[in-house]
Amino acid sequence: MTHIPDTDRAGLIALAEELAEVARGATLRHFRTEGLSADSKETERFDPVTVADRAAEAAMRALIAERRPQDGILGEEMGPVQTRSGLTWVLDPIDGTRGYLSGTPTWGVLVALSDADGPRLGVIDQPYIGERFLGGLGEARVDGPLGRRALKARAPRALGEAILFTTFPEVGTAEEGAAFRALSAKVRLTRYGTDCYAYALIAAGQIDLVVEAGLQPYDVHAPIAVIQAAGGIVTDWRGGPAHGGGRVLAAANPEIHAAALEILSRAP
Repeated sequence: MTHIPDTDRAGLIALAEELAEVARGATLRHFRTEGLSADSKETERFDPVTVADRAAEAAMRALIAERRPQDGILGEEMGPVQTRSGLTWVLDPIDGTRGYLSGTPTWGVLVALSDADGPRLGVIDQPYIGERFLGGLGEARVDGPLGRRALKARAPRALGEAILFTTFPEVGTAEEGAAFRALSAKVRLTRYGTDCYAYALIAAGQIDLVVEAGLQPYDVHAPIAVIQAAGGIVTDWRGGPAHGGGRVLAAANPEIHAAALEILSRAP
């Protein structure tokens, strides 16, 4: 694990928030505007990218290059920059571009600072609502319309009382979808959509579980840091590290995580 001196932590947190702030401006400039279009990064399914995605990531990269050129960058839309410091900024300029295109307010900007062992600091920012969830390096807080509050994930409860989220009803492959439905049958309430905002809801103490599959590292680094800072846990479907992407299980506490993992781990 890369050592981050206490004297550097405030500056890194401030930079993470500044990165989220420049991405706010770039994304809001195009949100709900007439004529906003998207290209698809894939041919077999619609995987959209917009001018706002590219502008937001470019603005964040420029700020990192100015302030911390020794750090690496891993972003969704542009090529990686190798680290010389042991630290890498992991950026998703718009997590939930489909929602962004549709005008819904639950997409977000993801900013994480990571080392080889995983994320150390994360920001989940929702520009339109004006909420910013930050966790790591001794911080766990949300700033938004209700002011500043501490983040704290929910206390343990029975699986039958849990609230479960995922983005897409099909979840992933047929086998992954079947595992998710087996878990969904055991919980009180299952909801769909919201992309990264669902992870923020775990950290805010509103829900218990988020289950996803087929994710990329830039999808999960910031949520992992925020949820862990709030007392939650994020792993893959076998209980191992999740920062490489793929299958992800995020939970409010170890007890509800264990109950969900017992079902999901049966997936081939």
